[in-house]
Amino acid sequence: MSATAENPAATADTTAVEERVRARVITDDPLYRTIPVALRFAPDEPLAVRIVFPAELSPEGTDNEWVFPRALLEAGLTAPTGTGDVRVWPCGRVQAVVEFHSPDGVAVVQFDIAALRRFLRRTYAPAAPATR
Repeated sequence: MSATAENPAATADTTAVEERVRARVITDDPLYRTIPVALRFAPDEPLAVRIVFPAELSPEGTDNEWVFPRALLEAGLTAPTGTGDVRVWPCGRVQAVVEFHSPDGVAVVQFDIAALRRFLRRTYAPAAPATR
Protein backbone atom coordinates (compact mmCIF):
# COMPACT_ATOMS: atom_id res chain seq x y z
CA MET A 1 0.00 0.00 0.00
CA SER A 2 1.27 3.45 -0.86
CA ALA A 3 2.01 5.92 1.91
CA THR A 4 -0.44 8.37 0.36
CA ALA A 5 -3.30 5.93 0.91
CA GLU A 6 -2.90 6.54 4.62
CA ASN A 7 -2.28 10.28 4.27
CA PRO A 8 -5.14 12.04 2.46
CA ALA A 9 -3.31 15.37 2.55
CA ALA A 10 -0.60 13.86 0.36
CA THR A 11 -3.10 13.53 -2.49
CA ALA A 12 -4.08 17.19 -2.53
CA ASP A 13 -1.87 17.76 -5.58
CA THR A 14 -3.45 14.99 -7.65
CA THR A 15 -5.96 15.47 -10.41
CA ALA A 16 -9.15 13.64 -11.33
CA VAL A 17 -8.48 10.36 -13.11
CA GLU A 18 -10.70 8.36 -15.41
CA GLU A 19 -9.59 5.23 -17.18
CA ARG A 20 -11.75 3.23 -19.58
CA VAL A 21 -11.08 -0.51 -19.51
CA ARG A 22 -12.67 -3.72 -20.72
CA ALA A 23 -13.77 -6.20 -18.07
CA ARG A 24 -15.19 -9.70 -18.22
CA VAL A 25 -18.45 -10.62 -16.52
CA ILE A 26 -18.07 -14.08 -15.01
CA THR A 27 -21.10 -16.36 -15.15
CA ASP A 28 -21.68 -20.11 -15.35
CA ASP A 29 -21.74 -19.77 -19.15
CA PRO A 30 -18.41 -21.01 -20.56
CA LEU A 31 -18.30 -17.99 -22.88
CA TYR A 32 -17.60 -14.76 -21.06
CA ARG A 33 -18.82 -11.35 -22.08
CA THR A 34 -16.64 -8.25 -22.07
CA ILE A 35 -18.06 -4.89 -21.05
CA PRO A 36 -16.73 -1.34 -21.01
CA VAL A 37 -16.08 -0.03 -17.51
CA ALA A 38 -14.94 3.38 -16.26
CA LEU A 39 -12.51 3.56 -13.34
CA ARG A 40 -12.67 6.96 -11.63
CA PHE A 41 -10.83 8.83 -8.92
CA ALA A 42 -11.52 12.35 -7.65
CA PRO A 43 -8.98 14.22 -5.50
CA ASP A 44 -11.78 15.59 -3.29
CA GLU A 45 -12.37 11.95 -2.20
CA PRO A 46 -8.74 10.81 -1.88
CA LEU A 47 -9.51 7.50 -0.17
CA ALA A 48 -12.15 6.31 -2.66
CA VAL A 49 -12.31 4.93 -6.18
CA ARG A 50 -15.34 4.39 -8.37
CA ILE A 51 -16.13 1.63 -10.83
CA VAL A 52 -18.91 2.63 -13.22
CA PHE A 53 -20.80 0.11 -15.33
CA PRO A 54 -22.68 1.34 -18.41
CA ALA A 55 -26.40 2.09 -18.35
CA GLU A 56 -27.25 -0.66 -20.83
CA LEU A 57 -26.33 -3.26 -18.19
CA SER A 58 -28.75 -1.84 -15.64
CA PRO A 59 -32.47 -2.70 -15.51
CA GLU A 60 -33.10 0.96 -14.66
CA GLY A 61 -31.15 2.16 -17.70
CA THR A 62 -28.74 4.26 -15.62
CA ASP A 63 -25.03 3.99 -14.94
CA ASN A 64 -24.30 1.66 -12.04
CA GLU A 65 -21.57 3.19 -9.89
CA TRP A 66 -19.78 1.49 -7.02
CA VAL A 67 -17.68 3.57 -4.61
CA PHE A 68 -15.24 1.85 -2.28
CA PRO A 69 -11.83 2.38 -0.65
CA ARG A 70 -8.88 2.78 -3.00
CA ALA A 71 -6.83 0.77 -0.48
CA LEU A 72 -9.23 -2.17 -0.92
CA LEU A 73 -8.64 -2.26 -4.67
CA GLU A 74 -4.89 -1.90 -4.19
CA ALA A 75 -4.62 -4.65 -1.56
CA GLY A 76 -6.85 -7.00 -3.55
CA LEU A 77 -4.35 -7.13 -6.39
CA THR A 78 -1.97 -9.19 -4.23
CA ALA A 79 -4.25 -11.00 -1.73
CA PRO A 80 -7.98 -11.58 -1.19
CA THR A 81 -9.56 -8.69 0.67
CA GLY A 82 -12.97 -7.25 1.50
CA THR A 83 -15.85 -8.43 3.65
CA GLY A 84 -18.69 -6.11 2.67
CA ASP A 85 -20.33 -5.19 -0.60
CA VAL A 86 -17.05 -5.24 -2.56
CA ARG A 87 -14.43 -7.99 -2.47
CA VAL A 88 -11.24 -8.15 -4.54
CA TRP A 89 -8.72 -10.92 -5.11
CA PRO A 90 -5.99 -11.82 -7.58
CA CYS A 91 -6.83 -14.52 -10.11
CA GLY A 92 -3.54 -15.86 -11.36
CA ARG A 93 -0.72 -13.47 -12.20
CA VAL A 94 -2.46 -11.25 -14.73
CA GLN A 95 -6.06 -10.91 -13.60
CA ALA A 96 -8.03 -9.77 -10.60
CA VAL A 97 -11.64 -10.40 -9.67
CA VAL A 98 -13.93 -7.80 -8.15
CA GLU A 99 -17.12 -9.16 -6.62
CA PHE A 100 -20.04 -6.77 -6.07
CA HIS A 101 -22.80 -7.71 -3.58
CA SER A 102 -26.18 -5.98 -3.66
CA PRO A 103 -29.71 -6.86 -2.53
CA ASP A 104 -30.37 -7.88 -6.16
CA GLY A 105 -27.54 -10.42 -6.25
CA VAL A 106 -23.82 -10.77 -6.87
CA ALA A 107 -21.82 -9.68 -9.91
CA VAL A 108 -18.36 -11.13 -10.48
CA VAL A 109 -16.14 -9.13 -12.82
CA GLN A 110 -12.60 -9.92 -13.94
CA PHE A 111 -10.07 -7.20 -14.80
CA ASP A 112 -6.54 -7.24 -16.15
CA ILE A 113 -4.28 -6.42 -13.20
CA ALA A 114 -2.11 -4.24 -15.45
CA ALA A 115 -5.08 -1.94 -16.16
CA LEU A 116 -5.96 -1.67 -12.46
CA ARG A 117 -2.34 -0.96 -11.49
CA ARG A 118 -2.04 1.69 -14.21
CA PHE A 119 -5.20 3.34 -12.90
CA LEU A 120 -3.99 3.23 -9.28
CA ARG A 121 -0.60 4.70 -10.26
CA ARG A 122 -2.38 7.58 -11.95
CA THR A 123 -4.42 8.25 -8.77
CA TYR A 124 -1.16 8.89 -6.90
CA ALA A 125 0.53 10.92 -9.65
CA PRO A 126 0.87 14.65 -9.01
CA ALA A 127 -1.27 16.97 -11.11
CA ALA A 128 0.37 18.56 -14.12
CA PRO A 129 1.30 22.20 -13.45
CA ALA A 130 -1.21 24.71 -14.74
CA THR A 131 -0.19 26.43 -17.96
CA ARG A 132 -1.42 29.67 -19.45
